[in-house]
Amino acid sequence: MERAEAYGFSAAVSGAFLLSCLLFAAISRRLRGPYMDEAFHVPQAQAYCHGRFLQWDPMITTLPGLYLVSVGVVKPAAWLFGWTGSVVCSAGMLRFINLLFSAGNFYVLYLLLFKIHQKNKAVSGFQRILSTLTLAMFPTLYFFTFLYYTDPGSVFFTLFAYLMCLYGNHKTSALLGFCGFMFRQTNIVWTVFCAGNVIAEKLNEAWKAELHKKKDKKSSSRKGSFSDSKRILQFLIEYLVSPKNLVTLTALTWPYIILVTVFFVFVFINGGIVVGDRSSHEACLHFPQLFYFLSFTVFFSFPHLLTPTKIRKFLLSLRKHPMQYSLIAVISLFLIWKFTYVHKYLLADNRHYTFYVWRKIFQRHEHVKYVLVPVYMFAGWSFADTLKSKSIFWILMYFVCLLAVTVPQKLLEFRYFILPFLIYRLNIPFPSLYRQLLELAFYIVVNAVTFYLFLNKTFQWPNSDEIQRFMW
Repeated sequence: MERAEAYGFSAAVSGAFLLSCLLFAAISRRLRGPYMDEAFHVPQAQAYCHGRFLQWDPMITTLPGLYLVSVGVVKPAAWLFGWTGSVVCSAGMLRFINLLFSAGNFYVLYLLLFKIHQKNKAVSGFQRILSTLTLAMFPTLYFFTFLYYTDPGSVFFTLFAYLMCLYGNHKTSALLGFCGFMFRQTNIVWTVFCAGNVIAEKLNEAWKAELHKKKDKKSSSRKGSFSDSKRILQFLIEYLVSPKNLVTLTALTWPYIILVTVFFVFVFINGGIVVGDRSSHEACLHFPQLFYFLSFTVFFSFPHLLTPTKIRKFLLSLRKHPMQYSLIAVISLFLIWKFTYVHKYLLADNRHYTFYVWRKIFQRHEHVKYVLVPVYMFAGWSFADTLKSKSIFWILMYFVCLLAVTVPQKLLEFRYFILPFLIYRLNIPFPSLYRQLLELAFYIVVNAVTFYLFLNKTFQWPNSDEIQRFMW
């Protein structure tokens, strides 16, 4: 990092943290007690603070990573500063843990952008800092910085694990992946993603060597024709059935293999992935979740994905390959018809934005979900088009992980999209400065509206005196 960039980064992270602290103070004054899922998380952390490590709330579905880290931070701080009484492990003190995680996320995001795009000499330090600031303010993640939820810590450890993987520190990466798993069990998918990065790199090297050996320099692992796909599939089978190659891949990825094995042992002993409240968190094949994620991504990346050039290219591709798109449309319609699920929370809880998205769009008419297929197709094409700089093996690996982390979820919940979105956004080419500024301005507006609604547009349910607030 050059000196000017170092100063710029320090100013950006300090300014963002100061702004977050001011916003944190405003929210804490308005919201002194636990809200929403904090009603489960805060008492559980307080029980750990008092040494009651065997006490567990059966409504909590995640492992105790958040509470263990909280006690590990708050207890030494309380001893160091002489805090006593109710201030120790209060709701405000526990929420501040996530503010610390947000600062960590800022730094890790910067390091990831630097590492992933280090070969692109056209990217300036200012652009890296600007993109880091934008991603750190990603609305769905940024909002939960100010509540005692698992998201900021889950993102921190998972992205940190990804960073260590890119630097080849796979044992450290697996250890950090375990920490991410302790925050949210589905983060095991991103451990597989880290292992997949290693495998994809080796496959790409072998594929290039294969092309060079056959003097077929005009071919590319990124072409999309049927013959290319057939050759790549044949290459994959030949490579992966080779004992020598399997031994090499195992030697490279053994820390991740151990962690995945631990995960399966946990699932076997626990009788499932979810720790508690299993009736409300049942896994299913909810394929439309992929369509919702693609739409979510287009919405939050519209400066990059929803452009006149992209639309023209999509229409040209549509005209050029009508049979392929017709087949995709038919498959999409079938998946929506047979695999659309509506969780009871989605229909009952009017505090979440997803409640209004579902009611205002999907419940307008029973056929709306089918009418949206062209939108999903454009979103999917645009999504894939921005990743064309990556190797086909990386894309396949990421897509498999994306399916694994979204499709089994019955509940439409935007928080589940945070990590796949961030990993996608980190890996697309750097956009122009204008588009970066537009994206940042959009995130600032969305955050401002979100916090305004949360703090000022409160309401009450007829059968409750508790103040309710709108949130992600």
